[in-house]
Amino acid sequence: MGEYRHKVTGEVKSQGEWRSANPNISMPRTWNQNVLDALNIEAVLEAPKPDAGPYQYVARNGVVQDAKGNWVTAWEVREMFSDYTDEDGVTHTKAEREAAYQADIDTTKAASIRLERDRKLAETDWMALSDVTMSAEMATYRQALRDITAQEGFPHSVNWPVKP
Repeated sequence: MGEYRHKVTGEVKSQGEWRSANPNISMPRTWNQNVLDALNIEAVLEAPKPDAGPYQYVARNGVVQDAKGNWVTAWEVREMFSDYTDEDGVTHTKAEREAAYQADIDTTKAASIRLERDRKLAETDWMALSDVTMSAEMATYRQALRDITAQEGFPHSVNWPVKP
């Protein structure tokens, strides 16, 4: 469901909102140029979102006209964090807030990797029983699983060993 802009007021609403605002006008399910002209509105086209960097996000910021005169969604890149002073007078910097956020992401990702590693180890635990002879390849595989947290790039870039 798209959005439409009133040509005079600049008000932007969805198709459903325009229908509700005009209850005495019968409108077809699929709108054509005749319906747009009758309501004095024009379609708002979806513009691609810009890329956001780390600790940034993309937010909708109304509509703008493009070079061809079409109305399109406007986007802006915003920072996730900024410096602020709390009610106790303690200043929290953007850098420390970003570091805390990244630490939370790293902790969550590391827990997920460890959970997967433990699942893979549990699949082969029966091979470590005293009445079973474990192959050297399986012992190497299990050791590689236990060493996964020592890999460079852990927890965001992990090379899983291949089960023999």
